[in-house]
Amino acid sequence: MNYEEKFEAILEEVKKGKEKPTLLLHCCCAPCSSACIERLLPFFKITLFFYNPNIQEDREYHLRKNELLRFAKQFSISVLEQGQDKDAFLKISKGLEQEKERGKRCYLCYQLRLFKTAKLAKEKGFTYFGTTLSVSPYKNVTWLNEIGKTLEEEVGVSYLYADFKKKNGYQRSIELAKKYKLYRQDYCGCIYSKKEREEKKKAVS
Repeated sequence: MNYEEKFEAILEEVKKGKEKPTLLLHCCCAPCSSACIERLLPFFKITLFFYNPNIQEDREYHLRKNELLRFAKQFSISVLEQGQDKDAFLKISKGLEQEKERGKRCYLCYQLRLFKTAKLAKEKGFTYFGTTLSVSPYKNVTWLNEIGKTLEEEVGVSYLYADFKKKNGYQRSIELAKKYKLYRQDYCGCIYSKKEREEKKKAVS
C-alpha cells in the first residue's frame, strides 16, 4: 500500500468537514515530531502523546520529553504523558535483547506504544490516533501502518495512515530541529539500540 496516498486521501475527507477533527499523535521526540506537526496543523486539532517506555535511561527520557514540551508550547499544543513505564518495555523485549534494530523487538515496541495511544484516544474521544515514527528512515513504515490498521479495528478509533518520510519529511525535521535548536539523539532510545550504535561507532573509528 502507498501510505502517502492513503494519508492524502484522509486529508481530502478532512477538508470536507466543517471543523478540524481531533488527533492524538504519539511522539517519540521533538525533532521527529516537528515536521509532522507542521504538516498536520492545518487539518487537525492536535494533542501530543509522549509514551516511550523504550527510553530506559532517566536523563535521556526527561531530556526528550522536555524538548517536546518546549517545542509544543510554541504552537500552543497540549502534551499528554503516560510516564516512563520501563517495565512494559522490558517485558516485551525479554528474550530479544540480542535482536538487531528493526527486528522483532522493534515490532513489539511499535505495537506497545501504538496500543497505548489507540486506547487513550478511544477513552478521551479523539477522532484519530497516529504516530510520528514513520518520519524516521530507521523505522519500518509497513509495520507501523499494519499495526495501526489492526488497532483501528480492535479499539474502534480511526488510525491516521502516514509515511511522514515522504515529501522530504525527514530532511524537514532536521531543518526544523536546527531552527528551534532541538536536541537530536543518535539512537532510538532503548539500551539495546544504544549499545548497537556505540559498537558501530567503534568499528569505524
